[in-house]
Amino acid sequence: MADNDRTDLVIEHLKKIQAKLSDHDARFSSIDAQVLGMKTHLAALVQGDLARNTDYAALQFRIERIERRLELND
Repeated sequence: MADNDRTDLVIEHLKKIQAKLSDHDARFSSIDAQVLGMKTHLAALVQGDLARNTDYAALQFRIERIERRLELND
């Protein structure tokens, strides 16, 4: 009888551990989804910044060209 009680106790503990692991899996899946969302958002921010830098460089080039043509450069 004592062996049977120990086996039942071990099985109960294993079931609790399994339930906790399942809960952790769900939480990690949620965290993974959140991290993926943040990565996507960050990529969009970087692309926007790159686009602004490209526009700025084009404007700077145009201004320098205008200054040269008008002989305004120092």
